[in-house]
Amino acid sequence: MDNSFRRVVTVRDNAGTSVVVSDGASPQFAKSGTRLVRQWATDAAPARILRPDDSDAIAIGLVPPPGGTRFLFFEVGPEDETLSSEDLERVVADNFERMGATEARVDTRRDPRMHLTHTIDYIIVLSGEITLLLDHGDVTLTPFDVVIQQATNHAWVNRSDEPALLAVVMIDGAVE
Repeated sequence: MDNSFRRVVTVRDNAGTSVVVSDGASPQFAKSGTRLVRQWATDAAPARILRPDDSDAIAIGLVPPPGGTRFLFFEVGPEDETLSSEDLERVVADNFERMGATEARVDTRRDPRMHLTHTIDYIIVLSGEITLLLDHGDVTLTPFDVVIQQATNHAWVNRSDEPALLAVVMIDGAVE
């Protein structure tokens, strides 16, 4: 994935006409072969119509706030098979801490990358090949495959030689 994702944001100005208020690179978080590039975030539903600087002020964290959303690109590099299980655990724990999502790591017995968010996620594979690990089973995904994830414990593993790029919309949900 190149280092810049262009994001164009439009609003209505004081006269009620449409204008571009932001045209530039999206905020991102990168660490150890994984990168999140946030395109937009909301903090309530119905969503407030925000100016671009307002959306950027919402923390880049993984999990949306109650009633909020996240829209991001997610890149997973090829699995680093040289990492020991202890090193992988440290890297993953650090990534989740930096994203403010340590509470999402509820059951990591199958794999240290396993996590669960109380969200409905719409995920589209844009390029590469990625394996979705679940508590029971794996699913290998390729471009234009779609996953509708409903608050399930999961992990993403790239067993190929090329990065995998996914687009993700996360919507705060309630588990019943």
